[in-house]
Amino acid sequence: MIAFNKFIKKRGKKIGLPPGTPVYVGERKDEKVKISLIDFDETQYQEKEVKTVEECFPFKSTPTVTWINIDGIHQVDIIEKIGKHFDLHPLIMEDIANTEQRPKIEDFGHYLYVVLKMLYFDEEEHEIKGEQVSLILGENFVVSFQEKEGDIFNPIRERIRNNKGRIRRMKADYLAYSLLDMIVDNYFTILEKLGDQIEEMEERLVTDPRPATLQEIHKLKREMIFLRKSVWPLREVSNGLERVESSLIHKSSRIYLRDVYDHTIQVIDTVETFRDMLSGMHDTYLSSISNRMNEIMKVLTIIATIFIPLTFIAGIYGMNFKFMPELEWRWAYFMVWGVIAVIAIVMVSFFKRKRWM
Repeated sequence: MIAFNKFIKKRGKKIGLPPGTPVYVGERKDEKVKISLIDFDETQYQEKEVKTVEECFPFKSTPTVTWINIDGIHQVDIIEKIGKHFDLHPLIMEDIANTEQRPKIEDFGHYLYVVLKMLYFDEEEHEIKGEQVSLILGENFVVSFQEKEGDIFNPIRERIRNNKGRIRRMKADYLAYSLLDMIVDNYFTILEKLGDQIEEMEERLVTDPRPATLQEIHKLKREMIFLRKSVWPLREVSNGLERVESSLIHKSSRIYLRDVYDHTIQVIDTVETFRDMLSGMHDTYLSSISNRMNEIMKVLTIIATIFIPLTFIAGIYGMNFKFMPELEWRWAYFMVWGVIAVIAIVMVSFFKRKRWM
């Protein structure tokens, strides 16, 4: 059964509410929201986990770059407080709480809103899982919203802590680029794992096709649909960030955003290649099953063809007529067996000459 909840989540509780009302759409969670803050420039750095969102507000107007990360969007009151302090549009707050958003970018002048899908590969269940990541890029700050604790951004945090690379020397737009780049690079890791699965399945498909193999093919095709749904809109996001006419994106960062766009195109091309391979594997499986069935039918046909004349002879001499001259012959039994053996040998020789067996 196809897991449709992976593609569509229930949104019935939003019906009838005014536009701009933040309502959490996603899996029900009871975990406490975790808020972490990193403030840095080239000479100084501080990192802490805050207990209340109000502790982050003084960093909005500091000259340093501030990264506020919220793990958990099921408490919409936190989104409303951040939205009120950072002057976010009500529709943006609604989109942040709705985990069914399509990856996109929106320019509101004094800030940019970016929606992405962060994917990871579950080793235990052997499937792709993901969560929505929303980014608010301001002049000196980046606010990121994630559905749950745990992400792929730890290398970026380490670069900030250890002052590696140019991230401490750049502005907030470079930090937003780094987050986007890490998400896209993680797609390549997922594609490598899927590529290994497809290669292994292709070998088994040729040597020993089984119904379980067909189920794995269908499962991978669903994974590709989910991956394609997450990746395709990302091309518009990366291209939009590079071309957007906003003072928040500096000229020095645009070349890096162009590199993200190139990586996105590579991911899309790989996804399309894998989809074509899986479609071909499905056809190969059906052909293999058909060929195996043909081989079985050929063997059964040859056996039936050999036994038809033998059955005919056995049927004749199995009749209970009183006057059958052969029944009185001394060597009749052995003669019948001789005729049966000759017919069988001749037919087998004929089939081999025709390369039918």
